[in-house]
Amino acid sequence: MVNRNCRATLRLLTLINRQGHPHPPLSSSPSGHISHSYLILPFSIAFVFLTVLCFYSGTGIDACWKQLQRNNVHGEHKIVSFFSPLASSLKTRQWGVKIQSRCYGSASVLVQRNPKFSKLNDEDVRYFEGILGAKNVIQDDEKLITANTDWMRKYKGSSKLLLQPRTTDQVSEILKYCNFRCLAVVPQGGNTGLVGGSVPVFDEVVVSLSAMSKIISFDKVSGILVCEAGCILENIISFLDSEGFIMPLDLGAKGSCQIGGNVSTNAGGLRLLRYGSLHGNVLGIEAVLADGTVLDMLKTLRKDNTGYDLKHLFIGSEGSLGIVTKVSILTPPKLSSVNVAFLACKDYSSCQKLLQEARRKLGEILSAFEFLDSNAMNLVLNHLEGARNPLPTSLHNFYVLIETTGSDESSDKQKLEAFLLGSMENELISDGALAQDINQASSFWLLREGIPEALMRAGAVYKYDLSIPVEKMYNLVEEMRSRLGNDANVVGYGHLGDGNLHLNVSTPQYDDKVARSNTNELFGYEVLVFNLDE
Repeated sequence: MVNRNCRATLRLLTLINRQGHPHPPLSSSPSGHISHSYLILPFSIAFVFLTVLCFYSGTGIDACWKQLQRNNVHGEHKIVSFFSPLASSLKTRQWGVKIQSRCYGSASVLVQRNPKFSKLNDEDVRYFEGILGAKNVIQDDEKLITANTDWMRKYKGSSKLLLQPRTTDQVSEILKYCNFRCLAVVPQGGNTGLVGGSVPVFDEVVVSLSAMSKIISFDKVSGILVCEAGCILENIISFLDSEGFIMPLDLGAKGSCQIGGNVSTNAGGLRLLRYGSLHGNVLGIEAVLADGTVLDMLKTLRKDNTGYDLKHLFIGSEGSLGIVTKVSILTPPKLSSVNVAFLACKDYSSCQKLLQEARRKLGEILSAFEFLDSNAMNLVLNHLEGARNPLPTSLHNFYVLIETTGSDESSDKQKLEAFLLGSMENELISDGALAQDINQASSFWLLREGIPEALMRAGAVYKYDLSIPVEKMYNLVEEMRSRLGNDANVVGYGHLGDGNLHLNVSTPQYDDKVARSNTNELFGYEVLVFNLDE
């Protein structure tokens, strides 16, 4: 029976929606991510209340889930996901280990559009045209389709207006006016997210940063780049490459995602193992709050011990505190020696041991350590154009992609080859291939980076992005596979060097039964954190 405190908490959260806080609900998130579609502050109070109440009442997330009905969009009803971080504790779970854990999840509640939000009218449109010019105020239905639909084509809003500011002052004027008129707003970058967090829930005004795409400055001595939030990640990478530097962040979605969205979601990417998270690489930001106030925190000093370091609140805040408009980021110099190896392992234990050996033997030159299982490999080979198996003799249980980056090509390659030979002799790897040129290296990376696209082409997919202790990470995949049986294809891959698992449940079509089953199974485990990047 559901604990009374749990029921009271859920009623409180529902009342917050109904009784007209001037802050709209969060958008739905199938992956358990916090998908903030609006500029929200007071909702954090509800989150804290839910956390404390669940902790002191002993109420688990399972009880809360049983109390709520998980559903998809029906007419004017939408899902709202509530972030519920349970208190850290030491628990022994079915994996047989004691780990310090925090369980992050989402609970779904059917909500209606809050009537206290104003509806857009012609006068509003004329005001925005006065600020931005008519060509940057988009009302055309065909052009709005992209802004209203997520990359997965799973969620769709009904916004009638897309604004494209070109300056921070214009963003400030937009938010100031929307705050005065009580118009709901959803900030949008490249709209490449996998959890629907950047699309409207109802008829919000979409504020796109795509027109703010200038690189403002670059210091070749310090490697500090300052740019606007709408810069596409791949364009930044290309610019830095021409200057002899690299971007510490690299994603499969780099051709479309924007740096402001990357910062707002604290994207980890493929080389976090080497360069760390954006909390360590972003030196400063400029952001606009919901009332139009501009916060200038665009520092370019690597060491600044003065006052509060407020930028860290915005890194990963997902638009809930304000819209990031400019970023300064520390970029490392481009090194001359890059090597990529694609390896096969017989089991997950071998993958773990291989990671341990790579850290010992490759140390300072190890820049990426990715893994994928045979299910992921099959999907890519069958559904992604141009994908080729570099180890065609047989299909293996697991695959590992290792990248090294250093300054001495001869020494680095020799070190990598010695590592591979030793791993083969110790039976940690059963087969492998070392890229001989940049084209082969790109083809290896395609197998890893192309998995999200292959999953989309295979049908419906439920995505869960989890950080779990490495030694127990794949247990979750095997358990989900065992419990779901033939109803779904459970795929596991991700950043093994970071303990970050991308758990994907692929089905021919979306099914509420499968969604509920996924949720029930996942929250039986101690999951440390949900992330956003693939």
